[in-house]
Amino acid sequence: MLVLSRKENQSIMIGHDITITILEIRGDQVRVGIQAPRNIDVHREEVFAALQKANEESASPSRSDLEALGKIKTTNKQDPQANKDT
Repeated sequence: MLVLSRKENQSIMIGHDITITILEIRGDQVRVGIQAPRNIDVHREEVFAALQKANEESASPSRSDLEALGKIKTTNKQDPQANKDT
């Protein structure tokens, strides 16, 4: 991890198109401005973690969905004619 010290109104460049500027330091809080292209997602860490969790949950089948698929697979093995067009 790179650790840098910055004062108010000083910036850090990431690559050629991302600028992080220290806007204000008040007690134990630092206000940071981030200028980045629109195609770069910028989130607070806790928001990013929540988005990742939601994406994983939406991409993962539920137990009941898996059980239903298992029943379909078992039915098709027992009756090969079940899925043929009439």
